[in-house]
Amino acid sequence: MANIKHYQELAVQYGSQLRDLRVVGMLLFLVVVLLVSWSGVKAIETNYGLQKQISGLQQKVAVQKLANDNLKLETDYLNTPQYLELAARQEFGLAAPGETVLIVPRPVALAHTIDLPKAATVAVQEKPQPKQPAYQRNFESWMDFFMHRQAGRD
Repeated sequence: MANIKHYQELAVQYGSQLRDLRVVGMLLFLVVVLLVSWSGVKAIETNYGLQKQISGLQQKVAVQKLANDNLKLETDYLNTPQYLELAARQEFGLAAPGETVLIVPRPVALAHTIDLPKAATVAVQEKPQPKQPAYQRNFESWMDFFMHRQAGRD
């Protein structure tokens, strides 16, 4: 019963404080501060999203400029006399004055080629690793990683 009376007294005390103009003013000020803060956070979030979009579009523009520059360079190359001469030689079999063009059939040209040995094409041969359980290979891979070693090298 004493607890109930205590709570009733607190309710009366706080009820009278809510009628006080200073408390109401502080609560109203607190609500305004929270609304302004919320508005500021939303503005910052919106600006961040827009800045991300701007950055992405600027990157796309830069990539497109590079592609355009590459196409311009390619066009400039295609208009050079060297390319025109090369294209005339390849497409039409033409030659410069004083040159003689020899046409060699493909089978004859391929008959005089040399096959490269397979060992020469493989620069590094891997030494065969003994069969190990998966957990041991995993452990050794992690140790190689942490010790900054190349895989399989000490």
